[in-house]
Amino acid sequence: MTAHFTLVDDDIVLPKGAFARTHRKTLMCDGRPVMGLTQGRQRPYVFPLFTPQGFAVTSESPADHPHHNSFWIAADHVHGRMPAADGRIEEYTYNFYVDETFQGRAPGSLVVTGTRTEPHADAIAIIQEIEWRGPVEWAAPTGRLVARETRTLTVQAAENLHIVDIDSRLAAADWDFSLGATRHAYFNVRVAPGMTVPFGGVVADDRGHKGGAAISGGGARWVDFSGPVGGGHRAGLAVFPDPRDHDDMWWFVADWGVITVGPFRLRQRVIGKGDQLCARYRVLVHDGDAQSCDVAGHHERYLSSRGHE
Repeated sequence: MTAHFTLVDDDIVLPKGAFARTHRKTLMCDGRPVMGLTQGRQRPYVFPLFTPQGFAVTSESPADHPHHNSFWIAADHVHGRMPAADGRIEEYTYNFYVDETFQGRAPGSLVVTGTRTEPHADAIAIIQEIEWRGPVEWAAPTGRLVARETRTLTVQAAENLHIVDIDSRLAAADWDFSLGATRHAYFNVRVAPGMTVPFGGVVADDRGHKGGAAISGGGARWVDFSGPVGGGHRAGLAVFPDPRDHDDMWWFVADWGVITVGPFRLRQRVIGKGDQLCARYRVLVHDGDAQSCDVAGHHERYLSSRGHE
């Protein structure tokens, strides 16, 4: 049976003349919610995120890390090479990860300027145009435009899982910029509190390693976080980075519920004008645990579909 996807605006009733700085669209599949596309105060992110049985598997803004926004892209150590007087170039350094000044770097914001959808057979592609802007400052009343991102989320529905493919293309705006080196980048998820290891969850990788300390660093090809979601049920999600974009793949995984993976932990990546960073990932949002939904088999098929074995 063909899945039918719709993307609808969440209606918020406000007093006359008022407007919301943040907003959300909800993706539905055959009348069931799949995920919300949220524009938060500092960045766009996916929340809520549901399994086919309707269990939410991520946390939107936990008290210990309020900038952990469920399912998101971010980076600190973003360096813009800006023109100055007399033909000089100056480096302006921003943080697009924490929502306030972090290690001396002022916070920027990611703002969606346009969204469109493209239907596919049994899938939908949602394309977001996003500006990476520095903070309001002297001589930059709207923040400096550091980069432009085109982010495509392609969603498929299967019997016991939702498949979300993320394709992020981050391009220089008017000047060159660089990212990293940093562990606070690039693709991130924060799982629901009940799924964490202290509450009976399991985080594991393709090598059979379990626990954040054993997985963090290099070497893993995929990571799955599964745990209790209520009523005796278990659910979770798995993250597959595309190896074509991750010659310097590095993971940070914690038992308390975070997975971060990115390609510039150990070295800086420079993006020149006319160039772009390409970072692609697949996320399986599944009912049951990693074994019951065959995360390993899905990963092998993912690699094969992209020309990797």
